[in-house]
Amino acid sequence: MNASLLATQLKERALSMGFAVAGIARVDQPAALPARTAALERWLQAGYQASLGWMADPRRRRIDRLLPGVRSLLAVGLNYWTDQQQRPGVLSIARYGWGRDYHRTIDRRLRTVGRWLSQQHPGCRWRVCVDSSPLMDKAWAEAAGIGWIGKHSNLIHPRHGSWLLLGHLLTTVELPADSPQTALCGRCRRCLEVCPTNAIPEPFVVDSRACIAFHTIENRSPVLPADVARGLQGWIAGCDLCQQVCPWNRTVTPTADPERQPADWMLTANAEQLLGWDDATWDEKLRGSALRRIKPWMWRRNIHTAVTGQP
Repeated sequence: MNASLLATQLKERALSMGFAVAGIARVDQPAALPARTAALERWLQAGYQASLGWMADPRRRRIDRLLPGVRSLLAVGLNYWTDQQQRPGVLSIARYGWGRDYHRTIDRRLRTVGRWLSQQHPGCRWRVCVDSSPLMDKAWAEAAGIGWIGKHSNLIHPRHGSWLLLGHLLTTVELPADSPQTALCGRCRRCLEVCPTNAIPEPFVVDSRACIAFHTIENRSPVLPADVARGLQGWIAGCDLCQQVCPWNRTVTPTADPERQPADWMLTANAEQLLGWDDATWDEKLRGSALRRIKPWMWRRNIHTAVTGQP
């Protein structure tokens, strides 16, 4: 099979697995990667990573350390926008965590694609990466042509908006690359202006030290900073504000993927109910969820803080 046909069928195979978009980048051709790498270095030097020490992993700058001999990668985006809404008065949970753990979903589906690739190209090697891997996932997705990085730092696709969970299949097979898309944020600054804690100090830069998502998911301190506490606006697990105001998210088609649908309690439970759960209940409710990263005591901290507006 020639490389062009293989690339086409590889992307078709990915789309058949439920991914909304798929594109290919060549490791030796991504013109934007040096600029994205330099931006990462500036971000780290500014201390914007807070306690996210793994963002400095040197493998993030050297894709060949993840898969020696890598020549190409398949980038995919999984639509996680559903047409369901949380009821009024319910504390807010970011949509990425509504369904089953997306790491497992993307990993499982891309492994199926990888096994198919091995059948078509015996002897090739491949590796699946989700956002828990030290890969510049947004930069490589941009290089593969499945969107552009918006001012809120999320990848934006012209039809699917920024409600995309990213995955990558690295491979030693040399495949033709897709063309990058033109960035279309223009002069829009809605994502910067909506953030209640000013966590986006300039376009394309997120300061984790002020970010609601960072503090509700990653901050292991007994109390949240006072300025973050005052700005929570009801968020107890992540934050979608910058995506909710993005014009590219106005007409996104909802996904019917059963693994992306929310648990009933996420749409209906109020603070009183959630604070009544013991650790075992939290463990049961979050089984198979990416939100298990938030420990029970952190949930209670976040809920108390969101209700009172105080640390």
